Amino acid sequence: MGRLAQTDGLTEIQRDILATVREFVDKEIIPVATELEHKDEYPTAIVEGMKQLGLFGLTIPEEYGGLGESLLTYALVVEEIARGWMSVSGIVNTHFIVAHMINAHGTQEQKDHFLPRMAAGEIRGAFSMSEPGLGSDVAAISTKGVKDGDFYVLNGQKMWLTNGGTSSLVAVLCRTDEGGSTPYKNMTTFLIEKTPGFGANPTVPGLTVPGKIEKMGYKGVDTTELVLQDVRIPADRILGGVPGRGFYQMMDGVEVGRVNVAARGCGVARRAFELGISYAQQRSTFGKKIAEHQAIQFKLAEMATKVEAAHQMMVMAARKKDSGERNDLEAGMAKYLASEYCKEVVEDAFRIHGGYGFSKEYEIERLYREAPMLLIGEGTAEIQKMIIGRRLLEEYRIAG
Repeated sequence: MGRLAQTDGLTEIQRDILATVREFVDKEIIPVATELEHKDEYPTAIVEGMKQLGLFGLTIPEEYGGLGESLLTYALVVEEIARGWMSVSGIVNTHFIVAHMINAHGTQEQKDHFLPRMAAGEIRGAFSMSEPGLGSDVAAISTKGVKDGDFYVLNGQKMWLTNGGTSSLVAVLCRTDEGGSTPYKNMTTFLIEKTPGFGANPTVPGLTVPGKIEKMGYKGVDTTELVLQDVRIPADRILGGVPGRGFYQMMDGVEVGRVNVAARGCGVARRAFELGISYAQQRSTFGKKIAEHQAIQFKLAEMATKVEAAHQMMVMAARKKDSGERNDLEAGMAKYLASEYCKEVVEDAFRIHGGYGFSKEYEIERLYREAPMLLIGEGTAEIQKMIIGRRLLEEYRIAG
């Protein structure tokens, strides 16, 4: 396993969970990942295996049938899964965010209704905040929910839903304009149950998932749009039962999601390092293994240092959240550092492979296309730096 990316202070249960997941990744994910990715094929058998392991309920409380584990445990599991194939970690990420939001902000009826089936993997969640013209400006959201008796009528178009087609529950952020003093207090999260699939939804009139968005990488997992045309949702499907709290609920979800993206970056970077150091000991040039060339040793040293630094930053951010403390600073730092370092480590591993790195026969080619998504997901580097900068000014503000 090597000495990189080790985590001190884990319980025996956490170590057992990680050992089980690592074995699953090595046996069930890595051998098929590249083939499935090249076909852009949904990893049905892998998802079923994760259901059997209980991974969809990893952080859901035991009273609802989950394992009740911490964000740290979840992040370390995601790191292992992303090491095998980043797309698979995306399948559990949005599910985890929605489960976290329901557990943290939902009514008791919503928890009782959704969480047991989410823990079993019977319901799988998707998270919908972005829109085609929105970018990072959440205040400019245009999808609207208008109250009509005991229902809300939703109209608009959402974008970049991971698991948009395969999910059966979508948390959707809409404007509701019910008197909040700022745009952020006029947003509401709706929990929409739907039938998995593409096209017009048979159980939710007016809801359409047009189809998969073709992507450079991050294949296998479906990324979609969501079109809402006069979709009627009962008022009791507002997350938490009270309108106007959606922005803050979503930001809480994004905060834990940033730790997840950091964990994914750590996993992909670790796999790239493994591929690079292995190839360097097999390939020979000028009469010796390229691992014996000082230039390659320098590159390996830099890669390993980045893998280790990103992992420890991610662990710190997760532990901060688990302690009940505010962690937006640490989560932003972890997401920013891990995604940037992941890109750099993958590129260095690609360079070590030389011309073969450009061949689809080698796994590094897939990682090279996957890494850029982490630079964008759950907020760009620029957004992370803005969050970090603002928080630092809060912490270090001088008097007067």
